[in-house]
Amino acid sequence: METKTAEPAQAQSGLRVALGIDPGTAIVGYAIVTARGSTLSMVACDVITTPAGMPLAQRLQQIYRGLSEIIAQYQPNEAAMEELFFAKNARTALSVGHARGVAMLAMANGGLTVAEYTPRQIKQAVTGYGSADKVQVGEMVRILLNLRAVPRPDDAADAAAVAICHLNTVPLLRERSANPWEGR
Repeated sequence: METKTAEPAQAQSGLRVALGIDPGTAIVGYAIVTARGSTLSMVACDVITTPAGMPLAQRLQQIYRGLSEIIAQYQPNEAAMEELFFAKNARTALSVGHARGVAMLAMANGGLTVAEYTPRQIKQAVTGYGSADKVQVGEMVRILLNLRAVPRPDDAADAAAVAICHLNTVPLLRERSANPWEGR
């Protein structure tokens, strides 16, 4: 006999709740953004910080606990994270990679599937320009979420941009997969 579980109230009401993450070891930006149709709203936006002198294992533990608490509190049904990008500093990339792994674990343990977007994809989705600077991204986050000010610090605004990118990208991908020949 097949057992069906009830959909969460969010899904029944058409409300999508996305967790956006801007990973780092010292600062992890996070944002909870909702979408009902094309209307976006900010629920929470902040950072998790870890002390510079703290051993890496304890920093990662603190990030994991912080994200787990956020997931339990806000119960997002979608999650997205910025992909790892590094140009010159392999040590920084390795450190951020650790934080990304811990964030992915927290989201997976919270029952979330994680979408990943490159910095260029995020900028393109939020500003319409893949090479936009932080000021442009922050201002578009403010405008799209109808906020009085750009979220601070930049890591929080970047996390909001990740959530916005995800909320606006997934419906387009679903639409294209439903009709792959349209627009060709």
